[in-house]
Amino acid sequence: MSLAVSNPNNVKVYRVGGSARNVTLPEWLAKKAKTSLKKDPEWRNRIELVQDFEFPQASYKIKLTRDGKYAMATGVYKPQVRVYDFSEMSMKFERHSDCENVDFTILSDDWTKSVHLQADRTLEFHSRFGRLYSTRIPRFGRTLEYHHPSCDVLVGGASSDVYRLNLEQGRFLNPLLTDSPGINKIEINPAHQLFCFGGDDGHLEFWDPRVRSRIARVDMMPSLSEMLDDATAPLEVSALSFRNDGLHLGVGTSSGHVLLYDLRSPVPRIIKDHQYGQAIRNVHWHDRSGNIVSSDRKIVRIWDRENGTPFTSIEPPNEINDVCVVPDSGLLFIAGEAVQMHSYLVPDLGPAPRFASFLDSLTEELAETQAQVLYDNYKFVTRGELRKLGLEKVVGTTAAKAYMHGYFIDSRLYERARVIANPFAFDEYRKQAVRDKIDAKRASRITATPAATKAVAKDKVKINQNLANKLGGAAAVDDRFKSVFEDPDLFVDEESDAFKLRNPVMAPGR
Repeated sequence: MSLAVSNPNNVKVYRVGGSARNVTLPEWLAKKAKTSLKKDPEWRNRIELVQDFEFPQASYKIKLTRDGKYAMATGVYKPQVRVYDFSEMSMKFERHSDCENVDFTILSDDWTKSVHLQADRTLEFHSRFGRLYSTRIPRFGRTLEYHHPSCDVLVGGASSDVYRLNLEQGRFLNPLLTDSPGINKIEINPAHQLFCFGGDDGHLEFWDPRVRSRIARVDMMPSLSEMLDDATAPLEVSALSFRNDGLHLGVGTSSGHVLLYDLRSPVPRIIKDHQYGQAIRNVHWHDRSGNIVSSDRKIVRIWDRENGTPFTSIEPPNEINDVCVVPDSGLLFIAGEAVQMHSYLVPDLGPAPRFASFLDSLTEELAETQAQVLYDNYKFVTRGELRKLGLEKVVGTTAAKAYMHGYFIDSRLYERARVIANPFAFDEYRKQAVRDKIDAKRASRITATPAATKAVAKDKVKINQNLANKLGGAAAVDDRFKSVFEDPDLFVDEESDAFKLRNPVMAPGR
């Protein structure tokens, strides 16, 4: 068995779940087709960390329970919710719904209580036995969070209002009025319960839940104006994440930038560019390794939170919808536009979690053997080389994979573009090959030794002197054959064993 492993920035990333392709076995698949998959190395060498860790078409969100024993995920089609039990490493159950899920949050320590925001403005409350209650909000929702001290469910959407549904009283409370036309993200500080709202106008609003009033509003455009290709393009907040210390905030934008804030300063401490121009999906603080895990539709980047130095990156074969990082470990779950949800293990980021502790020994064994390395058929090019080849339009697509100061593109695409950009390259190559062959034949010919070389050879090197004397001296030898007596490579040592074997001493005649 061999795990698919990539090695960006000399950090090994193992794919321990999911496939590089949408390979699945539907019930209607013929028996003959199932047999043919046995010969597929991708299917035969696969590893399924969690059984049935997939959806019929695509997965949208995935989150872990606070006790770390279960995972809840949503996807299509048909719209459904699935819960996975890590003690059994398999799916516990699935529930279908009438509408696609936009976001959800888990209310209890385990999977038994959760609230789901649906695409038809519906809030559905689920309990152990199924759907318990549903209600609707005035505008379409985009995000929701649960405030444990007050039992309030906060819902943001296509409105300047943040709706509050109190679960203790069982009714809606007065909404929080913001200055942003829409709310894309809501985040609650785990240390002091500060509310942070990310608007679709590029502003951050901070609210104190004790007095239910805004205490600060931060505009991110001045910090990013010099880094944006189009300063007039609208800037939106697409991801938020507080660190557990309560003082730091990570913000993802629709322009593909991640900003790290210290709450004591309105200026970002670090700005990280994902280089794809796609909206940031997630931002996670990985306190065990001191890194930031951020993702957009194309790639998951892991980088140092102090200076922004790249640590490694993960690029699934399909578009990314959500990333879930298992706390205090190097395991990541990725939900995306694929049948299977992917699982990746980065040993340098942290050990495997307790429920998958066998992965540590497995990766150690595979580290001693040669594993399948990705990017074998890719060519690394810089942005300037892409411009010369006329491939600038592939930036931001699956054909160009951003890496460090350039991009990886398929070697076949690179060769085609190079031929189109320089159609006479093959003729020049053929002429050069002909010249090389002619030069090689000329080198094998007998050539006259330069005069200076002859003088040096005559003074310092004596080659086949006995043969020259037999022929009447070196001066009597034809000029065409003088190299025989001047080239050290043609020296014949009459005292060597090889010479004596080829020329045995003849007994004198009687």
